Amino acid sequence: MIDNIALAASIILPLWNIPLMIRIIKRRSSEDISLLWAIGVWLCMAAMLPSGLKSDFIVWKVFAIGNLVFFSGVTFCTLLFHKKK
Repeated sequence: MIDNIALAASIILPLWNIPLMIRIIKRRSSEDISLLWAIGVWLCMAAMLPSGLKSDFIVWKVFAIGNLVFFSGVTFCTLLFHKKK
């Protein structure tokens, strides 16, 4: 039961990136998001992906893949809509 809850959470948690991407796109601005933060988080997730892919623990595997995929969208939107000063 605990593993099923964890698996559901590992699927649902990355989906919370969707509202952030929608907000950035609607506002056509990502000025309230630090480029350094977005790129740093993305790099950390990319660095953790091999561990997730290698793991026999399905929760970690699903979370690592889902989080990188959806946060890649956030990072892309942040870069695309960041105003150059």
